[in-house]
Amino acid sequence: MRIPLGPVAVRGALGVAVAGYALVGVFSLTGHAGQARSVADGVYSAEQAQRGQQLYQAQCVACHGDKLQGLIGPMLTGEAFVSAWGGRSAAVLVDKIQNTMPLGAPGSLMRPQAIDIAAYILQGGSFKPGQTALADAALRQVTFPASRPAAAPAAGGGVALAPTANLAQLMRGVTFPNANIFFNAQLKDPGAEKPKAPVPFDYVLWGQTVYYGWQSVDQAALALQETTPLFLLPGRRCENGRPVPVGNATYQRTTQALVDLSRELYKVAQSRNHEALAGMAERLNEACDACHRIYRDVSTSGKSVSEGGVSADRCRQVP
Repeated sequence: MRIPLGPVAVRGALGVAVAGYALVGVFSLTGHAGQARSVADGVYSAEQAQRGQQLYQAQCVACHGDKLQGLIGPMLTGEAFVSAWGGRSAAVLVDKIQNTMPLGAPGSLMRPQAIDIAAYILQGGSFKPGQTALADAALRQVTFPASRPAAAPAAGGGVALAPTANLAQLMRGVTFPNANIFFNAQLKDPGAEKPKAPVPFDYVLWGQTVYYGWQSVDQAALALQETTPLFLLPGRRCENGRPVPVGNATYQRTTQALVDLSRELYKVAQSRNHEALAGMAERLNEACDACHRIYRDVSTSGKSVSEGGVSADRCRQVP
């Protein structure tokens, strides 16, 4: 439907048009500010990367390693890193550094510092430097090479699947909260009284008063059964940037074990037997731990994470 424009709207549109022409003129005078460029085009200077290295050593090395190889934080170099950032702009990387890093003091870095660290990361990724420092105004025009994994074909001509979250994000968003519903059965009877409406109002707490009790248990079991196979989606990466070992027999076996247990959890939920449901918590813990022991709770020091080891070897390949 066409919406007619009144005099005020017309004047506004003309103002936008004039401003647009003015911007074109400005960008034509500022060189790379308006030109799409790749991180491989020499978008930062060697001096800038050197400043970034000093900041990195002071603020980032404990989590990301002295060679950007990743420790408790993801790797910041190599094919895995470039693939994870494929198609995104340098502005997204700098925003993440400035707004969320370092882990213990997010937001403590100034914008120029975050840009310098990004320059050092580019240098560590063997992207050559140029003659001019990377400037804030150019960040959105500088992108990483597009490198998205091919989408998995969908059955029956449906929507194809391609991973967008890393494995940790998928688990924290779906697996972790749904598993906790079963663990919570050790503490509370799902058939107890309905939760009260939150005061002051809170959407998350309110939602628990709409779908609660045994219904939430049913939904959690079904959610685990439906989403756990997504652990095996080709192209998925771990939090540290390594590929999820979707072709590894051990990883496939532990994933299938959680799917099978989720079916059992649903059957137990249908019995509405609180004691039986609480008794399943240990089996669920064992199913999770069978995978975590191999792929998550490992460290280069030989100590487990619970013993103070630093988890730096997630998603490694095993026999």
